[in-house]
Amino acid sequence: MDRYAAVSRVLRFVFFLNLVVAGAKIALGYYTGAISVLSDGFHSLTDTASNVVALAGVRVARQPPDADHPYGHRKFETMASVGILLFLLLVLVQVLWAAGERLMTGGAPTVTALSFGVMGGTFLVNLAVVLYERREGFRLSSEVLLADAHHTQSDLLTSGAVIAALIAVQLGYPVLDPIAAIVVAVFIGHACWEIFEDTSRILADRAVIASDDISEVVRSVPEVVGCHHIRSRGSSDHVFVDLHVWLDPGMRLDEAHRISHVVKDLIMAKYPQIKDAVIHIEPPPAGS
Repeated sequence: MDRYAAVSRVLRFVFFLNLVVAGAKIALGYYTGAISVLSDGFHSLTDTASNVVALAGVRVARQPPDADHPYGHRKFETMASVGILLFLLLVLVQVLWAAGERLMTGGAPTVTALSFGVMGGTFLVNLAVVLYERREGFRLSSEVLLADAHHTQSDLLTSGAVIAALIAVQLGYPVLDPIAAIVVAVFIGHACWEIFEDTSRILADRAVIASDDISEVVRSVPEVVGCHHIRSRGSSDHVFVDLHVWLDPGMRLDEAHRISHVVKDLIMAKYPQIKDAVIHIEPPPAGS
């Protein structure tokens, strides 16, 4: 099974679990009138929507390079992570609106043993999903799985806050129900920021491998006089590198070409995540 097929398999399994969790929370929220539970349910429902976005992104990302996309389609997976971010932002607005409305209108939800049973059960399911998806995300070096795990991890925090609010409501403090919904919004906002940082790093072509580290590998080749203008971009598992290598100006062209391939092979052996390295050969600057 190739990497993209493995990522898709994980997403399909997680989609099913998220759908069950979201359905249970939303049903409980409407049944008991707990705005915190209902908000948490809609938060979980966006997990399923983000899974669909991620599956679509992975399907496109697995396509090989073509004339219009010579660097491949890998960034479509990163764009799927941006889709997850947009879903989270929509939920953030919805949760804050619902919490504000409850604070203004008042009211208290009904809290029963069923409430704690459903919230406790969905908490355990979410915990299993986070551990499984994070493990597979690191194993497969998949940003979309790690981003989705961040999303689901926020469910753990929000569910904990909701359970605490239900206990408070049962003790006679109904105002903590909408306050817990605001806490849910804080956790969602934090998840948004983390996903934004990860995806913007890739889409803005931030350096992936330190230029000094690459320079050290290049300079280990005896025939190399030096190097500069080292650049890297891409994701952690799909990197492109280009650099200028200084060689003896009296070297034959075919020999210089051979050395450039030695340098390229050495770099890619040291960093297997590099998919391609473009090397420009030039004489050393005067006085070097």
